Amino acid sequence: MSKHEEIIKYILSLDINTKISVRGISSKLGVSEGTAYRAIKECESIGIVNTIPRVGTVRVEKLEKKNIDKISFREIVNMVDGTLIGGKGGENNFLERFIIGAMEVETIKRYISPGSLLIVGNREKAQRLALENQCAVLITGGFQCSDEIKTLADKTNLPVISCTYDTFTVASMINKAIYENNVKKEIVLVEDIMDKNPEYLNVWDKIKALKELSEKTRHERFPVLDEESRVIGLVSITQINNHDDNEIVNTIMTKNPIVLNPTSTVAYAAHIMAWDGIQICPVVYKKKLIGIISRGDVIKALQIVTRQPHVGHTMDDLILKNFEFESSKNKMHFWGEIVPEMLDSIGTASWNALNMLLSTMGTMVLRQNGITNVAIDSFTSYFTKPVQMGRIIDVYSEVIDRGRYYSKVEVTMYNQNKEIMSKAMLSAKVLKNN
Repeated sequence: MSKHEEIIKYILSLDINTKISVRGISSKLGVSEGTAYRAIKECESIGIVNTIPRVGTVRVEKLEKKNIDKISFREIVNMVDGTLIGGKGGENNFLERFIIGAMEVETIKRYISPGSLLIVGNREKAQRLALENQCAVLITGGFQCSDEIKTLADKTNLPVISCTYDTFTVASMINKAIYENNVKKEIVLVEDIMDKNPEYLNVWDKIKALKELSEKTRHERFPVLDEESRVIGLVSITQINNHDDNEIVNTIMTKNPIVLNPTSTVAYAAHIMAWDGIQICPVVYKKKLIGIISRGDVIKALQIVTRQPHVGHTMDDLILKNFEFESSKNKMHFWGEIVPEMLDSIGTASWNALNMLLSTMGTMVLRQNGITNVAIDSFTSYFTKPVQMGRIIDVYSEVIDRGRYYSKVEVTMYNQNKEIMSKAMLSAKVLKNN
């Protein structure tokens, strides 16, 4: 076991809320502070430690993705600045749905269900009815409850929460939290959909082995690994042609394929695979193969996301969906309408929205030229004129310099009269595959 792995194992053994420091880890395990720092940063990236301002780095419980779309009753107490006045044993349970008790008590029973939360005022009959039907209670208006209700809540382990806000405000706060958590749930990562036991070939395998593996799995494409399990190529059954069965796959494989990290988003994977016509993409961690995703996996994941409740759209989505484009070798032409989402307080397209638009269109021209892994290094907007809502604009992106590590793009925006409305220069760093 390496020193790096030893540190991570040690951190995992610590109790939740234990404070961690680089110097403390270094002294405890006899490693350098640099090694301790890198291991702590990796623990932070996988979610088992967290850095809190004015507190330091502490061991935390990793949030399982399966519960990211749910809210616990303890979170609701904090959200509404409330007080838990009964049923403390159930504060870590998750909320299924909430009901506003603005109806006759006899009618409420038809709406409540186990795991729900009834939002109600100082109506003891409604509170009792909810608890008797396995439903928690949130009392608005700063009212308390009777000792009988507290006893029943403690007996059933169903939280009874009191807060000073009115019913409408509380319902709005909870609904917003549910919406935001569902937006997080939509961010599906490659690691959520990848095949974790992929079939592969070794660099010295022969074409005969490729044929046998293809016949066994009914797949056409496979990653090729070297002696250290690093992805060095992709090979397809269609590349065989007239090659002899005893030739090695190294002679026909596509070298240096595009790969993805497990923490890449499915949306990013879809973008990369669509632009480059990729059918499968290896997933690597520290350059070693840990999984594989296909275009079918990505399409299926995106279809599931669109059927999720409370689907939210980012500002990029709302703006870019109104634009069309055409492309040539080193240029792209976009045209579309200024929409309300882009406006500022005086009714013209905001500086931020226009620059987001220009920078996105600048990176798109690089990707359509095969430079898929890019990060904006600098973006300079020389000038921007006001553009009103409903105006049609044309944006031209052109690659003016392309290097091994950096590329430069000029982006120009015109109005309907072919007058220049904005001009910008973008420098993008070409990222190497991990």
